[in-house]
Amino acid sequence: MTLAPLKTPIIYPEPDGEPMAESDPARDYLFYGVESLKFYFREREDVYVSGNLWISYERGVPDAAVSPDVFVVFGVENRPRRSFRVWEEGGRTPDWVLEVTSAKTWKKDEEQKPTTYTQLGVLEYFQYDPTGDYLEPPLKGQRLVNGVYQLITPDTLEDGSISLYSEVLGLYLRLLPNGQLRFFNSQTGEYLRTYQEEGERAEQAETALQELRDRLVAMGLDPDNLA
Repeated sequence: MTLAPLKTPIIYPEPDGEPMAESDPARDYLFYGVESLKFYFREREDVYVSGNLWISYERGVPDAAVSPDVFVVFGVENRPRRSFRVWEEGGRTPDWVLEVTSAKTWKKDEEQKPTTYTQLGVLEYFQYDPTGDYLEPPLKGQRLVNGVYQLITPDTLEDGSISLYSEVLGLYLRLLPNGQLRFFNSQTGEYLRTYQEEGERAEQAETALQELRDRLVAMGLDPDNLA
């Protein structure tokens, strides 16, 4: 009897426990990008936000994979994943990507990633250099038009901030005068916050309210019965 040869299982990339980023600035903005967008889309069950996660885009080819710093996919279930395999997600690929440029990644971000993201149909590709050492200008956005990336024209605001609009997210990416990157929601007139920042804000508001109540009580007033 002849035994059929054993097939070697295909192993696709998954988290390996290595650090997410090589420097504090890169890590901090990766965290801000993922967490603030997660909070922004928290009520959408069909929007997946993640970062530093392997995206395998060709079944049977383990090397056909990329790990964006921050990415958003519309039209898929919002749930935790160890990796994102395009063929298991109905063929969906990221609609929006942000790479936080560093000494280790800037060449790939500039030369290789645009080709990969064009092939994947990533509608908008943004790059941000938190130190301003590798990218000029430090914030750059590109939009896919007829299969080719075209630069998104930035606006300079009165305070010196550089603002680029993302049609995909419906948000502005702003490079503040101090070099910080923030997402801006024009409908609310506020910058996006992470879950932690939102919690700290609520805590501060509660503390301020309690201080006001204490002052009213010290004045002999009932804070619950004020007209």
